[in-house]
Order: sequence, then C-alpha cells, then structure tokens
Amino acid sequence: MPTYEYECEKCGLLFEEYQSISDQPISKCKKPDCDGHVKRLISSGAGFLFKGSGFYSTDYRSDSYKKKASAESGPTVPKAGESKSSGPPAAAPPTT
Repeated sequence: MPTYEYECEKCGLLFEEYQSISDQPISKCKKPDCDGHVKRLISSGAGFLFKGSGFYSTDYRSDSYKKKASAESGPTVPKAGESKSSGPPAAAPPTT
C-alpha cells in the first residue's frame, strides 16, 4: 500500500497517510482544531533497489543459451586462488 502526502489548505499542515489505492482520498485536516479541507499532493514516490538474483535478463537464460555462450567465449580462465592441476592443493607456509 502506498503512502500519500496531504496538505491542509487552511492551516498548511503537511502529513502522510498510509492508504490502499482503492481508498477514497482524505478530505478533512487531521489537526483537531482546524477541520480545513486537504488536498493530496503529487509526490516523487520511492525509488526501487533491486537486490539478489532474478532482476536481470541474464538470470533466466536457458541451458542451451548458456552452453552456446560458453562455447563461443573459448576456454575458461581459472579464478584467483584456483590452480589448473587436479592434484591436492599446496600446503600453506608455516606462520611465525
């Protein structure tokens, strides 16, 4: 549910109201001694922050697309810390 901004035309009170989209706009000021008419303001809204997987077109690529893309890109380069040999990893040097 969105948050709407309202401003009283009589006393100038600015307030926000958490309402459903289908709710009727508020028409009376929330200040106890005012009872003036309020108008809904146009607000910029909230920004979206996409986190995690599933937000990019590449996240849902088919297996055939992935295989073709990896074949076209050539041999893979090992990541930092990985070695090409399949033997056991080298022992870490002793710490002093």
